[in-house]
Amino acid sequence: MYRQADAPETAHTDLLAVCTRAPRAVVCGESALALHELIDDIPTAVHIAVPRGSRRPTISYPPTVVAQYAAKTFGLGVERFEAAPGESIPLYSAARSTVDAMRHRNRIDETLALSALGRYLRRNGRGGVSELQHIAHELGALSVIRPAVEAVLA
Repeated sequence: MYRQADAPETAHTDLLAVCTRAPRAVVCGESALALHELIDDIPTAVHIAVPRGSRRPTISYPPTVVAQYAAKTFGLGVERFEAAPGESIPLYSAARSTVDAMRHRNRIDETLALSALGRYLRRNGRGGVSELQHIAHELGALSVIRPAVEAVLA
């Protein structure tokens, strides 16, 4: 991907490159958690999601991890992130990213998922719980989120 020589500098060129090559994709997983500052880790790859049943983009550089999410809930919690002045990319919200981390905690790392949940709850307080529960309900993950939230808030 090429950018104008006079384009403003950004720390998110990898995200811009991936989202330009995969315009239907949404930044998810560890990449979304890092952008929302819910984890301290720097992802080794750009994590994106595409609707299940669609073609998975093949991107050799930058390193990219592609997940497929159910088409019915793919658009749930999508927001825009300004990766550079005048250039935005689709990204799952902090609540959706936290719920996804807990749903996929065995795949990404349970410690990382619990850390993200703890930071989300500290930042948003009890008011953030209802948003987590709404997203978890839509994704069929209330049985995962409810006990984890209760344990963190205890």
